[in-house]
Amino acid sequence: MIRKEFIDIVTNTGMATLKELRRLSMGKDDEINEFELLSMPYFDENKFAKVCSEKYSLTFIDLRNAKVPTETISILKKKLAIKWRAIPIQKTASKVTLATFDPSVIAEATKELSDVFKKQVEFILTNISSWRKLYSGIKDSVDDLINNIQEVTAASSAQEDNLKAEDISDDVVTFVNRLLAEAFVKKASDIHVEPYERIFRVRLRIDGNLVEVAQPPKSMMPSVLSRLKIMSQMDISEKRKPQDGRIKLMIGGKPIDYRVSSLPTLFGEKIVLRLLDSSNLQLDMTKLGFEAKQLEVFKEGIHRPYGMCLVTGPTGSGKTTTLYSALADLNTPDSNISTAEDPCEFNLEGCNQVNVKKEVGLTFATALKAFLRQDPDIIMVGEIRDLEVGEIAVEAALTGHLVLSTLHTNDAPATVTRLLNMGIEPFLVVAALNVIVAQRLCRKICTNCREEKKIPVEELITCGFAPASAEKIKIYHGKGCDMCNNTGYKGRLAIYEVLSVTPKIRELILRNASADELKKQAIRDGMKTLRMCALTKVAQGLTTLEEAVSNSASDQL
Repeated sequence: MIRKEFIDIVTNTGMATLKELRRLSMGKDDEINEFELLSMPYFDENKFAKVCSEKYSLTFIDLRNAKVPTETISILKKKLAIKWRAIPIQKTASKVTLATFDPSVIAEATKELSDVFKKQVEFILTNISSWRKLYSGIKDSVDDLINNIQEVTAASSAQEDNLKAEDISDDVVTFVNRLLAEAFVKKASDIHVEPYERIFRVRLRIDGNLVEVAQPPKSMMPSVLSRLKIMSQMDISEKRKPQDGRIKLMIGGKPIDYRVSSLPTLFGEKIVLRLLDSSNLQLDMTKLGFEAKQLEVFKEGIHRPYGMCLVTGPTGSGKTTTLYSALADLNTPDSNISTAEDPCEFNLEGCNQVNVKKEVGLTFATALKAFLRQDPDIIMVGEIRDLEVGEIAVEAALTGHLVLSTLHTNDAPATVTRLLNMGIEPFLVVAALNVIVAQRLCRKICTNCREEKKIPVEELITCGFAPASAEKIKIYHGKGCDMCNNTGYKGRLAIYEVLSVTPKIRELILRNASADELKKQAIRDGMKTLRMCALTKVAQGLTTLEEAVSNSASDQL
């Protein structure tokens, strides 16, 4: 709803009639009807802002092209941003600067927001377009989202009706909704709901680390578990066997999937939910973390008409994202793409995705055999786990198909020895392989609390920096703040090792060379190891030395 004071300011400029403004003032308190001024024929937002700037002695800045960090914008809850038409654009130790298009709010807003921030606040004027752009970058808080959660797939009403009303109270529903919303806001990858003998706790996996977020009363445990099982369409009467399910929700207008797994333990069922947010799926390969040369080698490998491209790394290292980004790059109207996954995490338009189901005999091997009768151009198989799948994948790569898949090995050269140890002949491996990518995820330093950290030159050299670089380089870390839950880290980035199968690498494979020999030759051919890539990210101030070393611990230079 538009403030009466703001209506007076606009009408005094003559840029809109009182009749037009009265129509806009009929909105609700949580609506920003001032945006509709932009469509009025005589309203000039820049001229209006400059008039207000002169009249109220305020600085005017056009912020349409300004890059304000999302972390700064989001330090004010959306509810207060709407109430006071104010958005933070700069924060220092003693002051917060806010942008507004309505000078009538400043006197009242200054008092309340000073109390909110516990700091001095100052206002600058901007135009409505700039403000609207900044407003769209505000992240929803848990409180904003909790009442707007909508279930896309209705829970089993028959099961819910069979429960007594007191079994799933409003408190339990609110607790579960808050938990799901908090995981979404904090960008958690997993939720762990864990029953023990004396306690009942909830942990979130954030940036790869588990963090305890709640210990509800033990008496709530049965109801919370039942609520989650109902939402994921599991059988709530079955508590002796593991079950799998799925929850589909709309949170903040975004479709979010939660892949749910229950497991009977000594003191009740443990439930783990994996968050699958398609809006977070990064399909642009240039933004994954590849260095320029690495990306060039990888793209050259996946754009060959046939052959095998493998991505390797531990569970949770981002292999699926890398494969999906490759498929997105290859997904053209003239390509037939089929994928076998366990399970399909995201829907890729234009790809024929198959969920592997062992219980009905649909394994990776049977899916691959079926694909070869479906006139494929590109095949993606979730993982090469055994000789049977490996042989079919190699056969497909040698008969004119591009095959993408994953393995679990420590680095790229070890992938070759893994294939050989499975029983695949060296000459087949040499003929089939295009490129191998090994990857890890490193936590990024929180930009809000990043500061320089002094580390002895000797230690930097020991970690792998060249002596000349070690003397000049600046090392950073996060000291911890509210934005990063005092961890010093916020978000993750990928580090890569990209091995191109060069003629010399082929010779070594045919001679059954060891992984160490393959690595040394790959480095001579120009490959950057995981440790080298991680140290580059340290030198760029993106991650800490500790993260770089821990995520490339097996990488011997």
